[in-house]
Amino acid sequence: MALFLSDQEVAQLLPMDECIDVLEEAFAHAGAGKVDNRPRNRIRMPGGFFHFMVASNEGHGVFGYKAYPSFAGGAKMIVMLYDYETGALLSCMEGGQLGQIRTGAASGLATKYMAKKDAATVAVIGSGFQARTQLEAVCAVRDIKGVKVFSRKEEHRAAFAERSSESLKVDVKAVESAQKCVEGADVVIVITSAREPALLGEWLSPGAHVNAAGGNHWMRREVDEETVLRSEVIVVDDLDQAKIECGDLMWLEPRGSFRWDMAKELQDVVAGRVNGRPSEESITLFESMGLALEDIAAAHLVYNKAKAQGIGQELPF
Repeated sequence: MALFLSDQEVAQLLPMDECIDVLEEAFAHAGAGKVDNRPRNRIRMPGGFFHFMVASNEGHGVFGYKAYPSFAGGAKMIVMLYDYETGALLSCMEGGQLGQIRTGAASGLATKYMAKKDAATVAVIGSGFQARTQLEAVCAVRDIKGVKVFSRKEEHRAAFAERSSESLKVDVKAVESAQKCVEGADVVIVITSAREPALLGEWLSPGAHVNAAGGNHWMRREVDEETVLRSEVIVVDDLDQAKIECGDLMWLEPRGSFRWDMAKELQDVVAGRVNGRPSEESITLFESMGLALEDIAAAHLVYNKAKAQGIGQELPF
């Protein structure tokens, strides 16, 4: 029988380090030609949008989809997971916590391959719920000693700093400007809903790695043109999806300062076909849109652990 798993159960079964590992497997499968991932579809509704994402992974033996509305009242995400050979429904699980964790894990995976090995300092622009797992994932793949955070509201960045210092056991300080936050950082996380760049490339130090993970719409831009121009390696999670969602890059193509053949896919970095860090001084950029491949990889891990531990509610079909 298929299992239903709640957000709370998913979070219990999906620690960050294990999620990074399973995403690494999934992108390796993609690099080996075992994955079919389709870009997110959006349908406009009277009060919002309906979003649908689908992928299959022969390597993990599953396929599935994530679906969710985004209306004024918020989004309730559902992930459906199926057996690759039989088509049998394996699990229906709430996707809120899963999405937050896997989004962080994707940036953690990119950081593993693209940041300096001795990266020790992090800048975080944005202090919302997604920023928490972004920082957690970077701390999972590098020995981070210090973190600075900036967001527009002083109380929000102060709360983020206090909470993250306690949960991650690392020194996190709130600062009063994005520039002060970024200067000198080895890894820069931009996780906002900004429509105009929150990160300026002139602030970046040689050797910095940037994770831009907040914008998955052509109308949003988190990093400026200089950030892209200074980046020796530009990696996206999926080119087809980036071409319709990555505002940071889409806005630059008509200007002639960026071509899509300048961007590489994360699967090629994981497979070893692309060097994510050519030198210690290289500035590198990861643009994360969020893929169905990541959702079903994380869901597969959660499902297997739930079955082994007897967690979840059996569905009557």
